[in-house]
Amino acid sequence: MLIGKVVGTVWATVKEPRLESLKLLVVQNVDLAGKIQDPFVVAVDSVGAGLGETVLVAQGSSARQTAVTKDRPVDAVIVAIVDRLDAPAEAEVQKSFEERSREIETRLKQLREV
Repeated sequence: MLIGKVVGTVWATVKEPRLESLKLLVVQNVDLAGKIQDPFVVAVDSVGAGLGETVLVAQGSSARQTAVTKDRPVDAVIVAIVDRLDAPAEAEVQKSFEERSREIETRLKQLREV
């Protein structure tokens, strides 16, 4: 699954009959800080998401497991609207990794001195 932001709507008047009545949204991937990233997907909306909302998208065969998409030719479906995401931003993760690396190096140096 991926976390993304709804950035647009796809309008298609002529389409495969099993796609009739499905709302198609353009979802752009986002990083843990909420910054928009490449690539994007067109996903069926199964939860009533709207423009600008952060959503959770299932892809592949999992996209055909919802009540809305069962037995339909879809490869991506919005399965949740994200209320909150508790995860450190990438810069914080990198900083933590670097700090931990320095701690390990210091500890190894101390052990060599013993």
